[in-house]
Formats: sequence, structure tokens, C-alpha cells
Amino acid sequence: MLFLTLLLGLIILIGLFVMVVYNNLVRSRNETKNAWSQIDVQLKRRHDLIPNLVETVKGYMKHEADTLENVIKARQQAVNISDDVMQKAQAENMLSQTLKSLFAVTENYPDLKANQNFLELQEEITSTENKISFARQFYNDAVLNFNNRIQVFPNNVIAGTFNFNEASFFEIEAPAERQAPSVKF
Repeated sequence: MLFLTLLLGLIILIGLFVMVVYNNLVRSRNETKNAWSQIDVQLKRRHDLIPNLVETVKGYMKHEADTLENVIKARQQAVNISDDVMQKAQAENMLSQTLKSLFAVTENYPDLKANQNFLELQEEITSTENKISFARQFYNDAVLNFNNRIQVFPNNVIAGTFNFNEASFFEIEAPAERQAPSVKF
């Protein structure tokens, strides 16, 4: 009788342990999904602002059609990517690069730089880019936490049993973005 009680107690303890680990893994996975949705919200905001920016700039920059077309093309590619984090990150990094080139070209147009609508849109996009950076950081922190939880023992046994897979980080793809900018006076 004592043996059966001890065995039943051990089974209950193991069951409780598995339940606690499983629930923690689910919470971490949901935090990662939430962090990704925060990035998605900011990316949608950026995607919505870009057509307005392009329309504002078009009238001033008749000679820069290629730059505008590249921005539009990069935006469309970014919008068309669904849930694949790596593909989305690549498309968004390309969009960031084309926006940077657009803002660099606008430096040659003093009338455009003085246009109130353009200035407001540029400020909105800059603000959105900052929010995207913060959301990426939050997402990568959530991914790190989740991946750590599913890789440590004994969580890895339970994670493998219930098919918890590692999440992908939102990383910079362009090697040029990893290098510090050079400042010359």
C-alpha cells in the first residue's frame, strides 16, 4: 500500500512538473507571437505611410523616377510576405534601404524639404522606423527567452514531445547595415 501511495505521489509530481513546464513554454511562445504582432502593426503603419510620401515627392522629383519606383516595389514586396519571419525581415530591410535612398535624394530638392506635408510624412516615417526598431528588439528578446526555455534540460524533453520549435530572430541582412557609419568633417 505504501509503495502504491509513493508511486502515485511520484506520478502526480511528474505530471505537475510537465504541466508547469508546458504552460511556461506556451506562455513564452505566445509572448513571441505577441512581439511579432507588434512588429507587424508598425510595419503596416509604415506600409500605409509610404504611398502618401511617394505621392508628395513625385511632383518635386520628376528626375528621380527610379528611386520612387524602387521604394514602391520594395513596399509591395514587403506587403506581400506573409508569416515567414526571415523573408519578412529581408523584405523590410530592403524597404528600409530604399527609404534611406529616397530621403538622401530629397536633400537635392530644397522646395521639397520645405513642404509641410513632406516634413510631416518624413517625421511620421522616422517615428515609425523608431517604433519598428523597438518592436524588433522586443521580439528578439522574446525569441531569445523562448529559445532558451525550449533548449535547456529538462524543458527540451517536454518541448520536443509537444513539438515546440525554435523561433527565428529578426536580423539585419545587409552587411553594410552592420558596420558603423563613418563620420567626416
